[in-house]
This record gives sequence, C-alpha cells and structure tokens, in this order.
Amino acid sequence: HSVSRTSPNLTFVPACLPPDPGEVEELQHFVSNSKRLFVMTGAGISTESGIPDYRSEGVGLYARTDRRPVQHAEFVRSASARQRYWARNFVGWPQFSSHQPNTAHLVLRHWEKLGKLHWLVTQNVDGLHTKAGSQRMTELHGCTHRVFCLACGDQILRSELQEHFAALNPTWKAEAFGVAPDGDVFLTDEQVRNFQVPACRKCGGILKPDVTFFGDTVSQEKVSFVHQRLAESDSMLVAGSSMQVYSGYRFALAAREKKLPIAVLNIGPTRLDHFASLKLNSRCGELLPLIV
Repeated sequence: HSVSRTSPNLTFVPACLPPDPGEVEELQHFVSNSKRLFVMTGAGISTESGIPDYRSEGVGLYARTDRRPVQHAEFVRSASARQRYWARNFVGWPQFSSHQPNTAHLVLRHWEKLGKLHWLVTQNVDGLHTKAGSQRMTELHGCTHRVFCLACGDQILRSELQEHFAALNPTWKAEAFGVAPDGDVFLTDEQVRNFQVPACRKCGGILKPDVTFFGDTVSQEKVSFVHQRLAESDSMLVAGSSMQVYSGYRFALAAREKKLPIAVLNIGPTRLDHFASLKLNSRCGELLPLIV
C-alpha cells in the first residue's frame, strides 16, 4: 500500500472497537464491486487529525461545551459578531492551519489515483483532502483557507489575511481556551473588545471565510454539480458523518432513490442506518487502509 502511516491523534475520536474481520471483508466486497465510487466525508474523518467534530458522544463540541458556531445572519448583520468571530479565528488559525491529513485522507487520494473513486464530496471546511492531494473533489461547505468579500467578491488566502490581522493588532494578545471544529477558539468578550478587523482591500466591504455558516445554504449551482457526479456513480460510501445536516443528507436520499448501494463508516448512529446496505462502526483511519 502506498499510503504513509501517521500515528492518529485520538483526543476527539469516540471510543470504538477495532474493526471486525467480517466487517473488513464486507467493506472490501462493497469497494471491489464498485467501479465509480461516490464518497462523502464528514467531520469524523478529520478527528484523527486532531480536529474536534460537533456531534460525537462525549468528545464532540456540543457534548463538551455549550458553544455553538456563528450563524450566517448574525455574522452579516452584526459588526461585534464579526469582531468576535475573527478575533477567535485569528488566535486559532496557526494551530488549525497546521493540521495534517491522516491515513484516511491519504487512502481516498490513493483510490482516486487508481481510478476507483469517481468523486469525493466533503462537508468539512478544513482543507485536509486538498492537502492530501485529492483533485476529483467538491468542498460542499467551502474551505476556511479562503476568504472573500461579501460586497465585491474579491478573494484572498486566509494565510494572507492573518498578516493583515497581525499588522492591525500589533499589541493585541489573547490566551485561547480550547479549540473548536471551525478553527476558532474560545475567548472572553473582554479579550475581543479591542481587536481590529480589516475591510476588503478593494472596496472596503465585509470579509467572510469562504464557508457555508450555519443558517446559510449551499449554492444551487454546486448542488446540481454534485447531483451530476452522483448520477455518474454506481455506489456511495459515507465516511465519518452522522449526516444530520440536510445539505449532505440530500445526496444520500438521491442515492437511495437511484437504488445505489450505500455503505456507511461512522462511529455512532447516522440518519442513513435504516436504509444503508452496510453500516460499520469503526475509525476511518483504521478501517479504510485495510481495503485493497
């Protein structure tokens, strides 16, 4: 196998048993029978890279804290919400952007190179599939590594914006309290108060990460594109997602309608369990490398 093994970070991975040999065989059979596999990934594929998810029992953000991610309407409407968001994001960015793909990301890139994986759709905004080298891919909810202006659409790299933040806030410092799934950290209102947020360099508009915040919708163009890729596929594998968010779940419903076989690899229950052909309760980074 040409996939390098890195030791996983299990801080945010729910407890589970090692893969059962029977399950490995079933997934092997499923993948071997697929010629054009459509793969959808969620936060559970990135937990082994040290990024927490939202919903996992005991270890997800919702289980550990009463924090909730920023809502789209609030970000657009409120300057103080944007100040809070960007201050937290500024502190969290060096750590968040340094996370590396794990074995599961590398396996999927390998499947793509072999021509087995027809298309990959990720619900994650962490950029890890891109870092792993995946190309036949749609980032359903965007990516935190890009930032754009809500007024004129001008795009810049998030790493470039970090330099603007630093220049605007030369004496501002804050200690972070824990990291969240979207790359921000927890700060107090007091810490955030004096943080300066840059405007768009071209038009002075509002800068926003190129991600779909909660309460926002994925563009119809992107949804249609993913439906086309699904229509060309002959089976669907869901890896590391409970599929609680409708923007991803709709594609599983479409796959069911097309009578495609669906395999689910996720620790804990998912919305697909009652109609999936196969449900496996294992770590993505432990089970996927066993498939030839």
